[in-house]
Amino acid sequence: MPEDAVTSVTSVEEAGWRRKRSEPSLVDVFRSIHVSRSGSPWKRAMAFIGPGYLVAVGYMDPGNWATSIAGGAQFGYALLAVALMSNIMAIILQSLCARLAIGSGRDLAQACRDAFPRPVAWVLWLFAEVAIIATDIAEVVGTAIGLNLLFGIPLELGVIITALDVFLILWLQRLGFRWIEAFIIALLGVIFVCFFIQIALADPEWGQVILGFAPTVDIVKNPAMLYLALGIIGATVMPHNLYLHSGIVQTRDYGESLPEKREALKFATWDSTVALMFALLVNASILILAAATFHRTGATTVTEIGEAHSMLAPLVGSLLAPKLFAIALLCCGLNSTVTATMAGQIVMEGFLDIKLPAWLRRLITRMIAIVPAAGVTIYYGAEGTGMLLILSQVILAFQLPFAIVPLVMFTRDKAKMAGLAAPVWLTVTAGVIAAIIIALNMKLLWDIATG
Repeated sequence: MPEDAVTSVTSVEEAGWRRKRSEPSLVDVFRSIHVSRSGSPWKRAMAFIGPGYLVAVGYMDPGNWATSIAGGAQFGYALLAVALMSNIMAIILQSLCARLAIGSGRDLAQACRDAFPRPVAWVLWLFAEVAIIATDIAEVVGTAIGLNLLFGIPLELGVIITALDVFLILWLQRLGFRWIEAFIIALLGVIFVCFFIQIALADPEWGQVILGFAPTVDIVKNPAMLYLALGIIGATVMPHNLYLHSGIVQTRDYGESLPEKREALKFATWDSTVALMFALLVNASILILAAATFHRTGATTVTEIGEAHSMLAPLVGSLLAPKLFAIALLCCGLNSTVTATMAGQIVMEGFLDIKLPAWLRRLITRMIAIVPAAGVTIYYGAEGTGMLLILSQVILAFQLPFAIVPLVMFTRDKAKMAGLAAPVWLTVTAGVIAAIIIALNMKLLWDIATG
């Protein structure tokens, strides 16, 4: 990154913030991807394709697998409505993340640090770290299970192997940020093909699938269904993705003028929206596969990913299905650990403003998340992975408001957003999303306390 780019970012005194902007997010790749100032809009739009797919990874990680498998096995296609609602929430919130990054020049962690008193920022950092750890539990468990199912590697060794993803990121980032995006998109393609074939083998009832996207009041009335619904929301609208997206959008060199920023926001929003619709297809496929195989045959108690893998072959009638299932799981796990590691770096750098070499920062942030995640995973062992995955996603749902509320506050503030403040309708919609999540959280707490 050119020095004058950093200087222009760090030297500007801005209204509406307690502190000036400091070192940009992910400084080693900041504004490293060229955006053409001429040529067709399509050519300029192509420069923005990538961050949305890194974000989409978080919406189909192993935590989604656990909640979707359990939801499909217990309730058939009924929770497809929750997956759709969660995806709509995600599209709106991720568009706000891109708006915050492009309008203020900050990621969400930096914005919290620069807008709030230090005690408030430190509390939000702790909540964000809890969310990163909960996310990492899902990624670590999923990747370790995938390694076990495909290669017979013990769960404990698989957990240790997942920690090595930090070196993969360092190697790819040395080649350029586009290489990380290409790696992620290639694995997403493998995941999609695997599920396309599995769904064809499972032969679901497509009429029931379509009806499943219509919401039902049973989701709120039934505590067991609400618990899984919250897990799906937590596994879909993940707090770390809000930090991640607001950081990686700034890898694009989109310019400093307001028209350039408006165009960048448009293209970044298209990128994340298309990518998240792709993520919905994968999420829905997991739930449909579980409903078409387990629920239809009466195997409604399936929650463990390993158990689901072992039951696929006899239920679907093909030895190919479990192999594809394991390959897709491993790809999801690898993708998710890469993006979660980057999110951990953005959170720690943004809140704490630490000044260390990039490789050391990435290693420290990874260890903060991976050590407790690995410890919990090894303690529970293979038998408790399903319960652990679902619980981690419910924890994420409870952490969401602490990321969403500041995001909505910042993006509606005209002084902070320098001409890119969110319109009233978008702010109101995002506020309603936050209110729905908080209300569902309170309802679940009430059910647990009275049940």
